[in-house]
Order: sequence, then C-alpha cells, then structure tokens
Amino acid sequence: MGMPPDPAKPDPAKPGPAIRDPEALKPIILKLCAGSGRARSIDPTAAARAAGGDPTDGITWRVVVRAVRQAAAELVDDGKLQVLRKGKPVDIRTVKGVIRLALPDGEP
Repeated sequence: MGMPPDPAKPDPAKPGPAIRDPEALKPIILKLCAGSGRARSIDPTAAARAAGGDPTDGITWRVVVRAVRQAAAELVDDGKLQVLRKGKPVDIRTVKGVIRLALPDGEP
C-alpha cells in the first residue's frame, strides 16, 4: 500500500493558479519568443497557457490574457519585444484583431 499524498506538496496533475502578474509573465513571454526562432513569433495565448491559464475558464482566462498584453506592452516599451499584425509592427495599446509577439529584429 502506498503512502497518502503529502498535503504540503502540490499535486502535479492539478495545475496551480494561473500567473496574473505582468512582471512574472515577462520572462515567460521572452523565453517562448526566443524558443520560437529568430524569424518567428508567438501567439499571446501561448504565453497565457504557459502561465497556467485555461481557455475554458472564461473569467480567469481573460484576466491572464490581459496580463500578458500588459507585460508585452511593457516589454515593447523596454525595447525587448515587438508586436506584429500581419507581419508589421503595431502599437499593442491600440491595435485591434490578431497579434503576434516576437523578439525585435537583431535579437537572438
């Protein structure tokens, strides 16, 4: 017989709460963009999923996606990220529709 689960240890089958702090989301976004290759970009929802967001949880999902957009806007302000729409840089604060996140040209 096995031992009962330790309540102090998180269950790996049950994800923890989604990350909603833009500061904590910044390294996730940058890591995903770096992993996508130089000429590639990521969908912001990939960062939301990596942060533990669940698209089937409507309210929490919207909060996480908004936090990803806020983190992306701050990374753009710092010159560490660019936001693309149809392959062209756009302002994340005013753009409507589908966007992609990418490292700036010349970044590894």
